[in-house]
Amino acid sequence: MTSQTTTDILILGLAVAGILLAFTLVGEALRARQPRGTSNPVVEAFVMRVHTWWGLAILLSLAVISGRIGVILLFAFASFAALREYLTYAVKRRADHLSLALGCFVILPLQYLFVALDWTALFTVFIPVYAFLLLPIVSALRGDSQNFLARVAETQWGLMICVFCISHVPALLTYDMPDGSDRSILLIVFFAMVVQFGDLFDYYAGRRFGRRRIAPTLSPKTVEGMVTGVLAAALIGALLSWTTPFGVAGAAAMAALASLTGMFGSLVFAAIKRDKGVKDWSHLIPGQGGLLDQLDSVIFAAPVFYHVTHLVWG
Repeated sequence: MTSQTTTDILILGLAVAGILLAFTLVGEALRARQPRGTSNPVVEAFVMRVHTWWGLAILLSLAVISGRIGVILLFAFASFAALREYLTYAVKRRADHLSLALGCFVILPLQYLFVALDWTALFTVFIPVYAFLLLPIVSALRGDSQNFLARVAETQWGLMICVFCISHVPALLTYDMPDGSDRSILLIVFFAMVVQFGDLFDYYAGRRFGRRRIAPTLSPKTVEGMVTGVLAAALIGALLSWTTPFGVAGAAAMAALASLTGMFGSLVFAAIKRDKGVKDWSHLIPGQGGLLDQLDSVIFAAPVFYHVTHLVWG
């Protein structure tokens, strides 16, 4: 990693810390306005979410500073933890144990190995083609046909969202910057910031002045909140355009696209949780659910951001 890239990473880290500090102060100020002995659920959730993002920002910063391997290992661990949460609620039987073991301990590491080796042609088809064909065969060989389609489909869906989609974040490292530099690692920081801060503005604005719910039976997400979140993400993207090859307008557009895709992704996860009858995927993060609850937007936005980056600016 060049000294210029390291300097840019440190500047970004300080900027993220400044933004989170501002949000922390806002949250504490809103808390202080509440009558003594009472609390506002929206404010408390906002504060808890900011506290969670402090931890996530520190982890991402340490991984980015450590370089390519650190980033890949961080997201490989995130995929493993997310897949574990997901499989807790998936339909499965004894005949699926070998398939699940292959998914966690063979397919997942291979996917990230292909990312590390920059084998783009293989990493983009390994899970949606070869893993999708292999795992049903393994389960079928065990001879149990009860709920076979549901079992196979849920396992495949878990690999798709928890491994394939998440792996597209470190895969941004394979992007060749136009100037030949190693600054592609900054694209990961850019992507994470616009998606997560877009989510935060969507959450707060939707609960403060949102009126029209997008899917009333699934989520409190509102049109007003989503519009606010996307616009905020676009503004942040424009301010961070210097970290990307997109230019100011392009960075704003990419940030808006990633944020919007992520918000619709969170709706999909809300539908899955409603179907499974759970509020959160786990209790890993007190008051904020599990890892999947934090990464639902990132999961859907990552492949879109990755492919548009390569197709338009490749």
